[in-house]
Amino acid sequence: MFYGIAAGATWAVETIILGIALSMAPFVSTEQAIFLAPFVSTFIHDAFSALWAALYNGVRGNLKNVYKAAFKTKSGKFVMLAAVIGGPIGMTGYVLAINYMGASIGAVASAVFPAIGAILAYFFLKEKMQWYRWIFLLATLLGVYGLSYSPELNITDFWLGIVGAMMCAFGWGIEAVVLAKCMQDPDVKDEYALQIRQTTSALVYGIVLLPLLHGWGFTVSLFTSGTGWLLPVIAIAAFFATLSYLCYYRAIAAIGASKSMALNVTYAAWAIFFTAVFLGDTSVLTPTTIVCALIVIVCGILTAGHWILGWRGRKALAWFWILCGVYVIAYLGYAFFLEYILI
Repeated sequence: MFYGIAAGATWAVETIILGIALSMAPFVSTEQAIFLAPFVSTFIHDAFSALWAALYNGVRGNLKNVYKAAFKTKSGKFVMLAAVIGGPIGMTGYVLAINYMGASIGAVASAVFPAIGAILAYFFLKEKMQWYRWIFLLATLLGVYGLSYSPELNITDFWLGIVGAMMCAFGWGIEAVVLAKCMQDPDVKDEYALQIRQTTSALVYGIVLLPLLHGWGFTVSLFTSGTGWLLPVIAIAAFFATLSYLCYYRAIAAIGASKSMALNVTYAAWAIFFTAVFLGDTSVLTPTTIVCALIVIVCGILTAGHWILGWRGRKALAWFWILCGVYVIAYLGYAFFLEYILI
């Protein structure tokens, strides 16, 4: 379970650092730059991550094994497929959801991927969770909703946004399930899968998506013109992403896809605390965000933890977290009513 918690915490650090990069001048200077920023930054990010993974595997003498896993095993080829589904397809869906449904609703709609992944893992990997773990997983997702909620709705195309959110949720959920199955192959260890995943994702972005979006000119300009600290910042973000993926894949191999996704999504809560501690932005610490962050972290851990409750304990805890979820929904519904119905 440690690896799952570490995956969420390091991804939170990556999210904060990448957010700093996306706010730098090269990505906000023109409308074209703003549109291309998520795709170009992800391409550069995954390329740097592939290099970090290659350095890690090179030091450990694993590069030949990575090549063997990628091109000489069936599981390695499925890892490549999972990389395409979870990387370019999933990320493109996420961008569509954010763009057409607004940041708050788009992020929450996309964050249901642990539930999608858990259902798929139940059918395809035979991973079973007790009913109260499903309740904790639901409470985790409700907490994520509370963290992402904003009264400022900016829905421009609801159905296209829904399509994007489903692409993202199913893409990330399918990726985790496929990887869990592939890493059961002794020739495809977690660090090999990480190398294959990041390399494949970067190549698909560079060969397919960027040409389709006419983004190569903008990408090249980031390397040829003075962009200050932009590229080093993305490289640092990619370093933490590599750590996060490595921990995430080890968690999947150790405790299964369902529980690992529940722990991974806690990055939303860790990001709140890290923003306050490392960036000094205490404005993010409100009663609602603190309660929701605690719900996300505690319920994520309870979903994945190796513990069994007696009948009375399960019932008491289940009702406790159901009431917490009702509180969050009621509070957010009340805020929405005041903002858009009453006024």
